[in-house]
Amino acid sequence: MIKLLGIGILGFFLMVFQKILYEKLWYRHLHVNISFRDDHIFQGEQGELKEIIVNRKWLPLAMLKVKFKTDRRLLFDEHRGSRTTDQYYRNDVFRINGGEKVTRTLKFTGSRRGYYTINEASLVASDLFFMGQMVKEQEMKAVLYVYPRPYDSSRLTQSLIQINGEILSKRHLLEDPFEYRGIREYQPYDDMRRINWKATAKTDEFKVNELNYTSLKSVRIFFHIQDNNVIRNEESVEMSLRIVASLCAFFLRQGIRVSCFGNGLDIVTHQPMSIQARAGQGQMDTIYKALARIDTEQPAADFGELFREQLFQHNDGAFTCFVAPNQYDDFIELLTRYRKSNKLFRWFYPVTGRQKPELPKGLEQHISVIYSEAWQ
Repeated sequence: MIKLLGIGILGFFLMVFQKILYEKLWYRHLHVNISFRDDHIFQGEQGELKEIIVNRKWLPLAMLKVKFKTDRRLLFDEHRGSRTTDQYYRNDVFRINGGEKVTRTLKFTGSRRGYYTINEASLVASDLFFMGQMVKEQEMKAVLYVYPRPYDSSRLTQSLIQINGEILSKRHLLEDPFEYRGIREYQPYDDMRRINWKATAKTDEFKVNELNYTSLKSVRIFFHIQDNNVIRNEESVEMSLRIVASLCAFFLRQGIRVSCFGNGLDIVTHQPMSIQARAGQGQMDTIYKALARIDTEQPAADFGELFREQLFQHNDGAFTCFVAPNQYDDFIELLTRYRKSNKLFRWFYPVTGRQKPELPKGLEQHISVIYSEAWQ
């Protein structure tokens, strides 16, 4: 009897000792990382989220819960241990031995354009006999861009071909400062800013950069997604951003510099979108990221106040594209004034319904109506 009592007391002290030991050591040398495999995917594509737990101490963890939340518009294939309300809540349970590394991969689909983050995770552990729970909040920095899927329709393609024809037929050839054809000797009429000083130093004679020519210096793209209706038309706004992505990709593929501006606010900086003219794939990546971060939950800025002065400044022969799903009076007035200034432009007008809209008088020749994919 005394022997059994002694064993019981010893067992009790061992349980208490291990509980105290776990409370002090469970988080030591425990590394938990949550990250997206890629920093971006396109809307509708599948991505992967990785949970990596490394226990670099000899003490095993009989139970470790990793809890985190992200946006519900990331649709995960595996729903076990999760729940969805206004956010997607994940609760994964692991058993990890000492010196062990565990990796779990979760597949998901980016159902909607956006900027998604996981900023923290809750770690909940238990001792060997589940006598208590230890909790630790850990900061994370997992970021995913879901790019808008470029809009693909025959009507949009026809409009782009038509625009390209207008540009080529109406614009004079302009020297492109971003494209070099070679180096030649300096002439008295040359601008001093064109001197290639490295070549000059090698030859002891003034040398200048010779420029290539292009039919167009740049294209400006403006989008107007302000919505004054009580019931917001989310489909038309998202369609507008997809058309913007298509326009930028089309012109950049031809080596034309593209700038992009819009009255939608960035979800991080809370500023309207403003990307200055550049060429190349790097510019397209910048535009995709900016479009992904447009926050349509917040009211857009006033389009006229933002861009009226910029539109009528000297634009170095740039062709201007507008993308707007609404016929607000102030916007129509702005485009009418822009038409009277004899500037080249095209308004891409997204329409989500079946009925053909009545177009504003005087602007019909400058409008390309783009219907929703559901009605094509």
